[in-house]
Amino acid sequence: MNKQEVILCEKLAEDLLNAMNSKPFDKLFVLTDKHTAVLCLPAIQDLLQKHDAISITIPAGDINKNLDTLAYVWTQLSQQGATRHSLLINLGGGMTTDLGGFAAASFKRGIRYINIPTTLLAMVDASVGGKTGINFNGLKNEIGAFAPASSVLIETEFLKTLDQENFFSGYAEMLKHGLISNADHWAELLNFSSDPIDYQLLKVLVGKSVKIKEDIVEQDPFEKGIRKALNLGHTVGHAFESMSFEENRPVLHGYAVAWGIVCELYLSSIKTGFPTDKLRQTVQFIKENYGCFGIDCNCYEKLFDYMLHDKKNTAGVINFTLLKEVGEICINQSATKDEIFEMFDFYRECMGL
Repeated sequence: MNKQEVILCEKLAEDLLNAMNSKPFDKLFVLTDKHTAVLCLPAIQDLLQKHDAISITIPAGDINKNLDTLAYVWTQLSQQGATRHSLLINLGGGMTTDLGGFAAASFKRGIRYINIPTTLLAMVDASVGGKTGINFNGLKNEIGAFAPASSVLIETEFLKTLDQENFFSGYAEMLKHGLISNADHWAELLNFSSDPIDYQLLKVLVGKSVKIKEDIVEQDPFEKGIRKALNLGHTVGHAFESMSFEENRPVLHGYAVAWGIVCELYLSSIKTGFPTDKLRQTVQFIKENYGCFGIDCNCYEKLFDYMLHDKKNTAGVINFTLLKEVGEICINQSATKDEIFEMFDFYRECMGL
């Protein structure tokens, strides 16, 4: 898999022009959702107009990261004359970069694309690392491909357009990166104040977070080994997320991951010896900033079933990434059904449910 270029931008339009011109293209397309078309597209509109860019706009929200929306993007590319030498710019959050990346990877067996993430979640997670895809049959990212963008341009000015919920959704992935890296970075993330947000400091923290993910992806692009570290919080988190959509009480991805981190750090404490003081500190931060996803014991079987269907599993064994200590990663860990139900008991107890 080709190494993608990740640029922390100082001048977005200039950096984008350089990325566009790194290889010749015949037609230029830009994919936005209905929000980024208004809030973010103006920042690069002049440059795009000079290259006669064709705009494709899709509905916003993860609920639209589906086959119908993907087919719409394919149709627009086809009807507007895209070829294997065309270039697609994905300007938006993780839903847009995931779906747009997969559309590019699959259209005419693959066209080049550039990601410009506009949310914190997309900057530190979705747009970096080459994973693309859509939700299918009620399951998160069930259909997709490893297909890295040729460039990822990170412009933290866009973060000023985020509401508090979307800020914290992205921050959960940063917290995950802190937990799998080192105690100093984990501590500075717990101590970061979001009221008000210091955007200069946030830019520094985003740079660190992206570097952590880049380094892991470079070591293991196809998730055969250490890249599984990035799954911390996601086995349970995806189950919470799937349940939230099925029960029509949707939650943002990062919130589900945060609650998943609570659960999987508990498993880490009982199975791999993760320190209880660091567990308590992390749980307290999550409880204060993310609230909780309400479940009772009648939900356990359904959540367990969602976890069994996670694509990272093999032979019906639920796979977890656990920690022995901050930065000490234990991949390919399993737990019994009883331990998983005890984990849900812990989550409910510490969240006051």
